[in-house]
Amino acid sequence: MCKKPYYITTPIYYSSGSFHLGHCYTTVICDAIARFKRMDGYDVFYLTGTDEHGQKVQQRAKDAGVTPKQFVDKLYDQIVDLWKVLDISYDKFIRTTDDYHEATVQKIYEKLLENGDIYKSEYQGWYCTPCESFWTESQLVDGKCPDCGREVKLEKEESYFFRLSKYQDRLIKFYEENPEFISPKSRMNEMINNFIKPGLKDLCVSRTTFDWGVKVPFDPKHVAYVWVDALSNYITALGYLQEDDSLFGKYWPADLHMVGKEIVRFHTIIWPALLMALDLPLPKKVYGHGWLLFGNDKMSKSKGNIVDPFFLVERYGIDAIRYFLLREIPFGSDGVYTNEALLARTNSDLVNDLGNLVSRTTAMVTQYFGGTIPAPNAYTELDRELIDLCLATLGKVRVDIDNLSAPDALCNIFKIVQRANKYIDETMPWALNKNGDKERLATVMYVLCECIRFSATLLAPFVTNTSSRIFQKLGLPMPTNFDGLQNFGGTPSGTVVTKGENLFNRIDIQKELKELEKIAQELASKNQPKAEPKQDEELVDIADFAKIKLCTAKVLSCEKVAKSDKLLVFKLQVGDEVRQVVSGIAQHYSPDYMIGKTVVLVKNLKPAKIRGVESNGMILCASDDKSVVFVTPEKDMDSGKEVR
Repeated sequence: MCKKPYYITTPIYYSSGSFHLGHCYTTVICDAIARFKRMDGYDVFYLTGTDEHGQKVQQRAKDAGVTPKQFVDKLYDQIVDLWKVLDISYDKFIRTTDDYHEATVQKIYEKLLENGDIYKSEYQGWYCTPCESFWTESQLVDGKCPDCGREVKLEKEESYFFRLSKYQDRLIKFYEENPEFISPKSRMNEMINNFIKPGLKDLCVSRTTFDWGVKVPFDPKHVAYVWVDALSNYITALGYLQEDDSLFGKYWPADLHMVGKEIVRFHTIIWPALLMALDLPLPKKVYGHGWLLFGNDKMSKSKGNIVDPFFLVERYGIDAIRYFLLREIPFGSDGVYTNEALLARTNSDLVNDLGNLVSRTTAMVTQYFGGTIPAPNAYTELDRELIDLCLATLGKVRVDIDNLSAPDALCNIFKIVQRANKYIDETMPWALNKNGDKERLATVMYVLCECIRFSATLLAPFVTNTSSRIFQKLGLPMPTNFDGLQNFGGTPSGTVVTKGENLFNRIDIQKELKELEKIAQELASKNQPKAEPKQDEELVDIADFAKIKLCTAKVLSCEKVAKSDKLLVFKLQVGDEVRQVVSGIAQHYSPDYMIGKTVVLVKNLKPAKIRGVESNGMILCASDDKSVVFVTPEKDMDSGKEVR
């Protein structure tokens, strides 16, 4: 039977060279979806890779004292090692420095030129190097990049432009005809209201101020705009415009581009317009998921919040980390990581529920039947309830995966696990054994073993090692598909089980948190750079400093500013008055977390409007370029008190 193709991609990754758990989020989700689809009979092609060109790469390589190629080779080695650690089952890994990719990007530029979709002009605008994005004056927020909040530079250079404005009406029509193209729905509304309706401007697609990139073939002093280069990987990896384009013919258009919400704009406006210009079909869906946030007081190293995935996997195992990412984070929304949440989820689901079920069942089969799974007898109504749940779960999980909701899928699978644990308490096998009711005991044991088989099969795409270990304990081969879930009774009676070691061991959470705090403090001390005296700091005298009025303020309410991923609007109690203040810390703190907190306010700052919202003051924060922490008094203090 011919399998239906299914093409799934993650965005290709760029990093400064250090990875935290947030880098793993998208890839682990896509891996689980890809594994599920393979087991469900699809011919899956899962693509990931590294984005290795651009101005920021060239600058970081210079700062590190190496060539750009040496810099990205090290990045490649690190990220491939990370995907091995997390058991990522990609079918192809693309690097934008691969020869075939660069050659195809050049062909794409030639095709766009032939079609009249690019032209040479001069560009002047605001450029954010970290985001590698151009912005107009009106798009800046408080004079800074609206995506990351960092400084922008006014760039002026000769460039080639892509006629993005030409495709505005076609994009709107496509959105209307394909309402599920961008998910969740809020992302679609954001693209239309924030970018399409104000009017698309032609896109600068070449640079001349640096040379680390794909050379534009008809004008070699230009290099390709990194986002055109990067986005093209989805088709160059399949052989588009290459001698062997069989994969392109088989898998394109993509079934799913999974991306973080900060790059939805590139994937749902620029990428579709480029495909239209190339006369290619558009992807079926782009899903913009939320962020995995670390921005609260528990993230500070003094609290022991270590987020190095290599460290976490070594300490807790692959599946504890995979399971947390897939189960804990509400998909489509932002989630917050803490070590405590990881440990609590591990204890609750993996130790108490799954591990307990497997341990108790294999122990009872060993004790009551010498380790051999008995044949069942007549099923009771109680048995039928559990059997029906097992048979219905694959269909529910299919729907959850089609909706791209791994948390819901795992929740449905664990309903079998939790119901089976309750079934043990209801049937009381120990009492059946004591009373000599071997027939009923045999049925109960068989039902439990089948529940474990169903659960372990469904869990295989999500927690790969654990599923394999469960099948070893059951004495059964690891399944490669879901065919065995069509009927209840797939476990042959007479199969020998092995109790062995526990799947997971209970963690003393408070003890472990203290240990993590100690480790984090040692790492912080070890990695603390020596302070270099600064000779060029501009000093102020006490009279100038005295002009700044600082005071404590209590957060009464906090909400996100509409159409902004960065801004929060606060209502602050400042003595007898209530102030409204806008602060760009939404990427680091959730609104609910801030309510009730005491902050330090710059009280006499001139009022300003930020994204149309009035702000009367500024909340003091500290930043190390990776995280932002708001300043707060050591002890609780009334609002309106002077800070000096």
